[in-house]
Amino acid sequence: MKRILVPVDFSEYSEYALEVAAILARNSKAEIVVLHMMGLSEAVLTKDESQEFMEAQYYMKLAKKRFDAFLDHDWLKGIKVFELVQNYKIFSEINHIAKEHRIDLVVMGSHGTSGMLDMFVGSNTEKVVRTSEVPVLIIKKRIPDFNINRIVLAWHFKDEHVTVYRRAKEFADFFDADLHLVYINLPSVNFMSSKQIEDRVAVFMNNTGIKKEVTIYNAFSVEKGLLQYAEKINADLVAVPTHGRKGLAHFLIGSIGEDIANHADLPVLTFKM
Repeated sequence: MKRILVPVDFSEYSEYALEVAAILARNSKAEIVVLHMMGLSEAVLTKDESQEFMEAQYYMKLAKKRFDAFLDHDWLKGIKVFELVQNYKIFSEINHIAKEHRIDLVVMGSHGTSGMLDMFVGSNTEKVVRTSEVPVLIIKKRIPDFNINRIVLAWHFKDEHVTVYRRAKEFADFFDADLHLVYINLPSVNFMSSKQIEDRVAVFMNNTGIKKEVTIYNAFSVEKGLLQYAEKINADLVAVPTHGRKGLAHFLIGSIGEDIANHADLPVLTFKM
C-alpha cells in the first residue's frame, strides 16, 4: 500500500477517518492524499470568467486555511500528506481521482447512527462505495489505537466472490491479519442445513482452488449475523462485497434492530465485485 485517499468535509467524522488513515500510513509507509470537494454551485459557475475566477480563488483560499487547522495533529507528523481541493459535485468522481493518483485505499468517515444500512444508503459514503474500484474503509468513530488483526469477510457461493476473496486476502496479508470467511444462513431465504452448506463449500472451494474454511453462522439477517460473528471473534473490521450501482442496499438485506445500531460502529471495508 502506497497511497491512501481521505475525502474530508472538515467534520469530526472526517477527522476520525484521517486518524485511522494516519495509523495505516505509518504502518505501511504510505502517503495520504486529503481531498476536499468544494462543489461550487451552478450559479457560481455560470458567472462571467472574472467573477468565476474570483469566487473560485476565494473558496480555494478558504479551503486551504481550513486545511491548516485540520491537519495540525501530532499523529500526522512524519507522514507525507498532500492536500487536494477540487470543484467536484458528484461523489462518483472520487473514483477518477483515485485512479489518477494511484490510490490503494479510500478511508471515509460516516455519521450513520441508525444501523449499518443507514450508514450507507442515502449518504455520500454510499455513493463512493458504489462507484469506487479500490477498497473503501468506512470509519464511524474515533479509534486512536486502530489495528487490523482479524477481518470478517461476508461469503456467498458466487463466482465474483473469488475476486473479492483474493483482494481481501491480499489486504489481510499486507497487514498480517487473519481473514475469516462467514456464510450467514438465514431461516427464510434459501435456508440450507449445515451439511448442505458444507457440501456446497467443498464443491465451490474445489472448483475455485481456494483453500479456506468457511464458518456457517445462523441469524435472522445478514447484518445481524455479520456483526454478531465479528463481535464473537473480536474482529477489527467487517469486509463486504458490493454490487456497483446496487451498492450495499442489495447485499445487506433485512431490518435492523436496536442491537445492530449499537454495534454498527465497527469499521467496514468494501470491495467492488
